[in-house]
Amino acid sequence: MKLDPAVVQERLRLMRDLLDDMDGIGEVDASRLETDRIVRHAVERIITQLVDLAVSVNSHISAAVAGEAPATYRDSFSAAAKAGAISPELAAGLSPSAGLRNILTHEYATINVGLVARAVPEAVAGFREYIAQVARFLLGRGDQADSGNSEPPHA
Repeated sequence: MKLDPAVVQERLRLMRDLLDDMDGIGEVDASRLETDRIVRHAVERIITQLVDLAVSVNSHISAAVAGEAPATYRDSFSAAAKAGAISPELAAGLSPSAGLRNILTHEYATINVGLVARAVPEAVAGFREYIAQVARFLLGRGDQADSGNSEPPHA
């Protein structure tokens, strides 16, 4: 499988849009998530989509660079680090988001809104850094020029 930078760049763009949407929500705390169901649903959906998009990017890069796709969402972050797309530290920091995504998506247990509220600033910062590191990875590979996009990816 060949790395398709246009696919990766589009997913990074979607992630940027989601992070901008999260910024537009404003301050998120447990009380607000308890009382404002629309905000709660939006925050939960944004987190799950961020993870889904990152896992898609991780899997694509891992398959293209290492020839194999990771077995789990959590493993996809370490696979992206092994492929050189993100740092091992960032991979370790973001891999728990896969577990939160599973809880939010499958509602395995009653969702602890305090946990979700505490995860928001970490997710925003972590996924902004993720976008920047993956964009640098593409530029370093020269894949940006191959994509037909003369603009560098926004980080």
